[in-house]
Amino acid sequence: MKAAVIHAPHDLRVEDFDPGEMGPGDVTIRVGAGGICGSDLHYFHQGGFGAIRIKTPMVLGHEIAGVVTAVGASVSHVRPGQTVAVNPSLACGVCRFCLAGQSQHCLDMRFFGSAMRTPHVHGGFREVLVCEGARAVPTTMPVERAAFAEPLSVCLHAGRQAGPLLGARVLVTGAGPIGALCAMVARHAGAREIVATDLLDAPLAVMRRVGADATINTREDPTGLDRFSADKGYFDVVFECSGAGSALVSALGVARPGAVIVQVGIGGGETSLPLNVLVAKEISLRGTFRFAEEFGWAVRFLESGAIDVGPLLTEVVPLAEAGRAFALAGDRGVAMKVLLGF
Repeated sequence: MKAAVIHAPHDLRVEDFDPGEMGPGDVTIRVGAGGICGSDLHYFHQGGFGAIRIKTPMVLGHEIAGVVTAVGASVSHVRPGQTVAVNPSLACGVCRFCLAGQSQHCLDMRFFGSAMRTPHVHGGFREVLVCEGARAVPTTMPVERAAFAEPLSVCLHAGRQAGPLLGARVLVTGAGPIGALCAMVARHAGAREIVATDLLDAPLAVMRRVGADATINTREDPTGLDRFSADKGYFDVVFECSGAGSALVSALGVARPGAVIVQVGIGGGETSLPLNVLVAKEISLRGTFRFAEEFGWAVRFLESGAIDVGPLLTEVVPLAEAGRAFALAGDRGVAMKVLLGF
């Protein structure tokens, strides 16, 4: 079968890949769709991110869905012919973080399409995936929608980190797919006002379609957020999704005393913060990392239509055109979410 394999920066090849043998606890899935994530783009352009670097060729992809074609003898929750969203996380279940209900911090995590371990954990951008049955979550929705379960899970976890959102005034900085999904989660949770910022008009237009009450292009209007800094700030919750240090500093200026800032985006370096503002306004700055049980919640929200990701889908590109798909996904002026089709 064919897979999208990254060998080095800008060296992405569609080549033969052995799916491996299926064990009694495994399932075989004919992959139908896979979303190109920001981390996939980092592997494609830089060969990794932070201290994580590709050491050997690796199949990319962790936002995937498909149809089960075979199940192992001990698998009973899914059957051949059933559509599944595939959870890329597989925690060990026995380390101290798993036992404490924090499986996203598992000390022996196996996450699809990740070079954090050696040997690397191959991802799901392949025509056939043999994986642990526990990863397969059954659903009745189309694979193109089911492929959004993983990024929505990330944003549901970020929403939990934010605390109560009912009646909250929310700022979302960075209008990529994660920013858009954070806005949708906030709206679903009862936020009364959502303002979004970005450097480009195209993603901001999508933000308005998915529920943002107002948008600000901070490149064209660098002082656009200033009006929210009066009287010690305006926003109850900030989802910082750009990963830019300047966005986080700006957020501190417009967050009200006692506000919560959730850092969702991962930047490329260190950031200096005005600690006097953080202290004097008693702001809570919280990180958010991956997800745990939120994956199952995401499948249900998507399946029911409670969260409609249709406006985020830019194009489904065939696996054979993986190079074009990655180029399109990296063009934020045109694309929001690009899926590979298998």
